[in-house]
Amino acid sequence: MVNEEGIKNPERFLKAPLFSKDEAVKAMDYVAEKTRENINDFTDKFPSSASSGLMYGKIDNNDWTNGFFTGLLWLCYEYTGEIKFKKTAELQCESFKNRIENKILVDHHDMGFLYSPSCVAGYNITNSPDMKNSAVSAANQLITRFREKGEFIQAWGELGPQETNRMIIDCMNNLPLLFWASDVTGDKKYSAVAKKHAITTLKNIVRKDASTHHTFYFDVETGKPLKGVTSQGYSDDSAWARGQAWGISGFSIAYRYTKIAEFTDVCCKIANFFLNRLPGDYIPYWDLIFDETSNQERDSSAAAIAVCGLIELSGQNVGKYKPVYDGAISAVLRSLTDNYTTKNEKSNGILQHGVYNKPEKIGVDECMIWGDYYYAEALMHIINPKRKSCW
Repeated sequence: MVNEEGIKNPERFLKAPLFSKDEAVKAMDYVAEKTRENINDFTDKFPSSASSGLMYGKIDNNDWTNGFFTGLLWLCYEYTGEIKFKKTAELQCESFKNRIENKILVDHHDMGFLYSPSCVAGYNITNSPDMKNSAVSAANQLITRFREKGEFIQAWGELGPQETNRMIIDCMNNLPLLFWASDVTGDKKYSAVAKKHAITTLKNIVRKDASTHHTFYFDVETGKPLKGVTSQGYSDDSAWARGQAWGISGFSIAYRYTKIAEFTDVCCKIANFFLNRLPGDYIPYWDLIFDETSNQERDSSAAAIAVCGLIELSGQNVGKYKPVYDGAISAVLRSLTDNYTTKNEKSNGILQHGVYNKPEKIGVDECMIWGDYYYAEALMHIINPKRKSCW
């Protein structure tokens, strides 16, 4: 059982003025402007996961985050209709086709992050059979990591050893690729794996107080749950902000595909835990254990992910929490737009003040390519609430 702490100060969200479509259009204009500026640098290459000095480096298509820039291109094409965004995204989807066909660094759990915003989004827009086939091939790759003993998709690392027999909260957002694959192929094997993984996540990664573990280990011989730990959070018993945001996004999308009421129920509890720990400007510290006396960094990327999850969740059966979530969406988006973009900085990123991995001192107080993407996705949902998601 996961406890329900409710919203401790609902008024701070209920009084938030609506983040209007006009505001979203103005903000998306900036997203398109920055993405347009970056096209020449990031056609054959991709932005690094995190910036350094607010500037993304150029990398090959060999990281888990490459799909997010292609996703930005599709969002900008959807918004502007400019053919250059579409042509560049199509070229990058060719790179993703090559990556999955030649199995270039795909033996991990992040296939959804790679192929949903790139090839699934592209298929939704262009109906390209190559993009569809690439994404289905990525789904086939992802289900090879499903562990029957324990019923979960194993995170990074070699399959087999006890020390790598683990799941992580992030993987909830790779499940949409599997649900989508079942929808387009008619083969339920993908959605069956996704559903089992989501249920195992609910039972083990979500704590009784509705916070989330980052990582959870299982006995490799029996599948018995062993322990929850952290990899990027402050401690094993704290709540890593981005992990909590992945939970909001992941469970809300899982409900959309499965209509399992428990997914919405636990998602509300996870969301409430997150919202109750937001500081005055509505942008979380990189771990929710911190408060305004901590002098710790914010994570704007966690805020952007959470907003997308709240937009999805608000459309479900959330009862009295709907006006709170709608207010939170407006409050967080306005704070990101007014205080966290790179408008006054020399940067090729969009959202600054993000954190990739504070314990390892990677990407601290920088731009995160997934933060840029999820911010743009949230804006597009405000501009066109009926748009088709790639997730």
